[in-house]
Amino acid sequence: MDVLANRGIFISLEGIDGSGKTSLKERLQPHLESNYGLEVLGIREPGGNIISERIRALLLDVGNQGMTSRTEALLYAAARSQVVEAIICPALAAGKVVLADRYMDSTIAYQGYGRGLELDFLRQLNQLCTGGLKPDLTLLLDLSGKEARQRRKKDIPDRLEKEGLTFQEKVREGYLQLAREESERIKIIDAGQEPERVLSEALGYLDQLLALKRS
Repeated sequence: MDVLANRGIFISLEGIDGSGKTSLKERLQPHLESNYGLEVLGIREPGGNIISERIRALLLDVGNQGMTSRTEALLYAAARSQVVEAIICPALAAGKVVLADRYMDSTIAYQGYGRGLELDFLRQLNQLCTGGLKPDLTLLLDLSGKEARQRRKKDIPDRLEKEGLTFQEKVREGYLQLAREESERIKIIDAGQEPERVLSEALGYLDQLLALKRS
């Protein structure tokens, strides 16, 4: 843990629904703990504690179809604000690795490119709800909307997943644009590859980050 003595490491996983974020998170966490000897806190967004999980239930409930796009963005921001202050910042201060299934980039991709809300408004919202806290590394699992829909065909879709293929493709393009703008932080991984290859590429980026922290 010497490399994390002053501040932990914050890693986020992003991508459209069905891209494999949760599966990768479940494989990365034990690997980081056993092979690197790091203390890892895994969270999901929205969620991570009781208050944020209750907001998550509101956001994903298919019965809430009347929710406006701005209300949706504000609820995501509220859930994020709670988990940043109550969970993420204390974990990083303790030198832990925080591994998040979604974070601030989701707001730009989903509510910005997907819903069409003003990007400047959403960036200001992200700044307010995070206090400017950005991940050290973001792994973007890139997958086409058609492939993602095929993977999820047996799942019961939540409110966001029911938005359809056109919406998911807009979100995907939003993510890719973010990666072009912040290529140092956001690393694209082809999520259509075999899971072992996806994991290998993710670990390669983590190795680079840890080496940088040690330098």
